[in-house]
Amino acid sequence: MTVRHLVRRAADAEFTAPAPGYRRWAAVGEHTGAVHTGFAICELDSGASLNAHMHSFEESFYVLEGSAVVATPEGSVRVQPGDYGIVPVGVPHLWRNDGDALCRWAEMQAPVPRAQYDHDTFEVPAFPVAPPSPVDVRDPRTRRYGHIEPANMDPDKQTQDLLAVSASMRTALLVYSGITVKMMVDGELGARLSTMFMVQYERDGVAGPHDHPLEETYLILEGRTEAVFDGERHLLGPGDIAWAGAGCVHSFTNAGPGRVRWLETQAPQPPSRHSYRFVRDWEPLRGEGATS
Repeated sequence: MTVRHLVRRAADAEFTAPAPGYRRWAAVGEHTGAVHTGFAICELDSGASLNAHMHSFEESFYVLEGSAVVATPEGSVRVQPGDYGIVPVGVPHLWRNDGDALCRWAEMQAPVPRAQYDHDTFEVPAFPVAPPSPVDVRDPRTRRYGHIEPANMDPDKQTQDLLAVSASMRTALLVYSGITVKMMVDGELGARLSTMFMVQYERDGVAGPHDHPLEETYLILEGRTEAVFDGERHLLGPGDIAWAGAGCVHSFTNAGPGRVRWLETQAPQPPSRHSYRFVRDWEPLRGEGATS
């Protein structure tokens, strides 16, 4: 059977240095069999920068530590831990670390960059960089960016006075079976080819065997989870990355003792219906059409 999943351990991370002061662990991509997903952990040293460039793919990010300036011709923002954003296809942009510490972020690219086309990345002329603004979910000028904290995953902290913005689908939590899900990057932020969201399992959180017509990637941020991919069991902890291709039957349980929380991406974007196919929902129908 074709392998439709991948587990990459944080302890085995292999970083390359595409530019001075810049390192990248390409955990998921064309080289691992992905079609829609390029997922990496990126590091930019203090004082280092990535020159202006653009891609023929969509790029989203989530900042893990440190701070940096992300700039496009429209303006620039200063991103810090918990900030996230999206750079649409064909939009020139650059990164600049003007702080005093390393900046580290998770990066999602969709569809997968292709090595034979120089990873679908193009240098562009430098453009003026405006003074950066902080990410502000209420400011329409930073409409491609957002911020999330662990407390935002708490169902008990979703009252009107505690929400960063007025209650809406943008701020809503999906809560089921000991699991909470909060959307980050989606169509409202300008994404067309992928999504990025946060997932949290309480101690009794369980998602039974299911698959999707898309690819998913998981970066564990806190706690431990037991994941099963096409029958193979893996214990995942902080910094570990897993990928499930389309059709890979997978399930998750909290391996305890506390909550487990991870960053998750999907590409392409889920269809309006039938994005989840749970085994338990279809098994009762097996054999109903048999005749004697």
